[in-house]
Amino acid sequence: MTRRSSTLKALAPGPEPVLPLRIAVMDSDSGFLLVLAKRLEALEWENTVLASTVSTTAIASMSLDALIVDLAILGPKRLDWLERLCQAPRSFAIVVCTASSTVAERVRALRLGADGWLSKPCHPEELIARVEAVAGHRRRPEPRNVEPLKVGEVEIRRDQYQAFVRGSSLNLTRREFQLIELLVASGSDILERDFIYESLWGYEMVRNDRSVDVFVHKLRRKLKRASPRWDYIHTHFRAGYRFAPECVEHEVARELKPARELSPSSLAA
Repeated sequence: MTRRSSTLKALAPGPEPVLPLRIAVMDSDSGFLLVLAKRLEALEWENTVLASTVSTTAIASMSLDALIVDLAILGPKRLDWLERLCQAPRSFAIVVCTASSTVAERVRALRLGADGWLSKPCHPEELIARVEAVAGHRRRPEPRNVEPLKVGEVEIRRDQYQAFVRGSSLNLTRREFQLIELLVASGSDILERDFIYESLWGYEMVRNDRSVDVFVHKLRRKLKRASPRWDYIHTHFRAGYRFAPECVEHEVARELKPARELSPSSLAA
């Protein structure tokens, strides 16, 4: 069995029932909302329309599978709004579906944590397919009695989609939790950047895209802040990343031990 297949097998231990998705839409185009609502109702997906005045904190706390948002209705600070939402702990994917945009805006949105971007006008089927892709095609039932996984000082709780150190949450975003879950499932194997990207985003990585590196940096920073005595994620130049908890404190103590064992006479010499 290859490394990739074994990793995916660890993340998906068995077949899961396909359940209707829960979708929220933030858009002001009545025609678009009407067409989309009819298609979602045909799929028996739950569909909620949100006003642009709803706070990112309130949205992040919603029990959703995906949020479809037209950033144009949020004004000139739309990317700041998106950044706040992406940084908040959430359990759903974000798909931006908007009209006018620049390459810089699309790249920044994806690096902030948006899961997908479609340009209007687009066919409803294309939008639904993208939502299915980023939401995993199916919604898993909430896991019950899931045993926490301990790696170093970090406790990973799949039932909460969160990680903790000594009882304190790392406040991982959805994407960051998916990343640590993927890395831990690989054991000590090195995961290539393109494999990580395809596993998390659901489609092939564009050449020179640095999104994986950005999210690894964010996750590594949160781990180091909460657990400074340990190193967890190791970079392999031009290869990828490997997850292997190593206690840095023990390494420092081992390096200092010979110096502590020197006698006063040997120091005088």
